[in-house]
Amino acid sequence: MKTQKKIALVTGGNKGIGLELSRNLAGAGCTVLLGARNAERGQQAVRQLEQAGLSDVHFVEIDVTRLDSVTAAAQQIESRYGRLDILMNNAGVNLRGDGLPGAADLDAVRKVFETNFFGALRVAQAMLPLLRKSEAGRIVNVSSGLGSLTLNSNPSSPSYNTKFIGYNASKAALNMLTVHLAYELRDTKIKINSANPGFTKTDLNDNRGTQPVEVGAIEATRLALLDDNGPTGQSFSKDGPDPW
Repeated sequence: MKTQKKIALVTGGNKGIGLELSRNLAGAGCTVLLGARNAERGQQAVRQLEQAGLSDVHFVEIDVTRLDSVTAAAQQIESRYGRLDILMNNAGVNLRGDGLPGAADLDAVRKVFETNFFGALRVAQAMLPLLRKSEAGRIVNVSSGLGSLTLNSNPSSPSYNTKFIGYNASKAALNMLTVHLAYELRDTKIKINSANPGFTKTDLNDNRGTQPVEVGAIEATRLALLDDNGPTGQSFSKDGPDPW
């Protein structure tokens, strides 16, 4: 099925910021492929958006930690739509056992990296051929201010004392992916940026965040819908550019 509407894939789209991103992009007129590893939860999220009047949202099963799942999702998208216009690398985890380097559980750190960095890289590699078929592809890596080396080392930063070696380092690595992909795609119309949602109330932080998902999704939504004059290879929050 070919369509002129923008085709957007949101990983981890069944809850939190991912669900809000799916809502925003569908509301902006995109065909939204709501990605989730759990079919029941993914389909429930689609029904939730349909009940809100957003009919062009479709569940895609994708577990970013499994190559076979990611490959199958890419094949499904290619077969039905022929291209991908927007990739929202949103899926992420924060696991108990993570913490300061001297005490962090190595298995927890590995699992965090497997989703937050390797998962995003795995999905980007699989979807790049489809994004290259877009007239103006967009990739948004949903990162975090905790991935900023500058903010991590600044005692005056509000997040200075928030030190999780697995989570923070995985988001720093995700930011490096943004920089390297922007370089690799510099001769194309594809734009890629990192979005820092801010401290958003989600299951990721046991709903301790200080702002709702509607605010946390603002910047990633903007970056997904950039015009041809927009930036690439940079990091932004809703308040403007973020330091690496």
